[in-house]
Amino acid sequence: MSESGGSGGVREVKSAARTVELLELLAARGDRPARLQELADELGVPRSSMYALLQTLISRGWVRTDITGSLYGIGLRALLTGTGYLDSDPRVRLVRPYLDEASDALGETIHLGRLDGRDVAYLATRESHEYLRTISRVGRRLPAHAGALGKALLAERPDDRLPPEPYAALTPNTHTTRASLAADLAEVRERGYAIDREEGVPGIVGFGFALRYDSPAQDAISCSVPVVRLTPGHEERIVAVMREVRAKIEATAPAAGGAVHWR
Repeated sequence: MSESGGSGGVREVKSAARTVELLELLAARGDRPARLQELADELGVPRSSMYALLQTLISRGWVRTDITGSLYGIGLRALLTGTGYLDSDPRVRLVRPYLDEASDALGETIHLGRLDGRDVAYLATRESHEYLRTISRVGRRLPAHAGALGKALLAERPDDRLPPEPYAALTPNTHTTRASLAADLAEVRERGYAIDREEGVPGIVGFGFALRYDSPAQDAISCSVPVVRLTPGHEERIVAVMREVRAKIEATAPAAGGAVHWR
């Protein structure tokens, strides 16, 4: 049985939609495994149906369970599929060498991100040798309103397409209203790049640059630096290097012609 709700008038397959919703829910929980009843309640499905779905996904590696069989988390197959996405994406392959170039020049952490709804998904990262994260950001998401990558991409769109409120406050500096975000984006357009001053992560300043090989831009690169190391001179150099790297990426992008243009 299927129900309406898909794109282009195609009827949505209810069982497939439920499977995707379950996997997204488990992925979003990170290191917090869920119990059967929690998942059934969250997705509004009968306990017996949820149990059957979990067992099917466990057998195929998409979900894992603990030795008691009472806790559930995202499985290894999700990682392998995500890696396949990164390996097959021509834009990611194109940008990776330039992330290395920016990282070598600045000694700071460099990211590539892509707009996904109201979030930015991290597709590649080159970590600073001075400031190493304990957990890689690749494959993770951050609200677009709360970081340099997201603001650089939101500024490429008219303000009437901004995500609806409420805006989650990740730090005391995060924009929590549409009006304050729109004012910031006006400055981004005038300046040509976005600045995130401890809006997404305390103690970290980010500089984001939209990659305009698509219109509107879907991807952006950024440089993240601890506040304690950000002098006016270093900030000036970061902006100069990142602008140069962006120009190189955009100039090289047509060489990827012939690739599939995903929607």
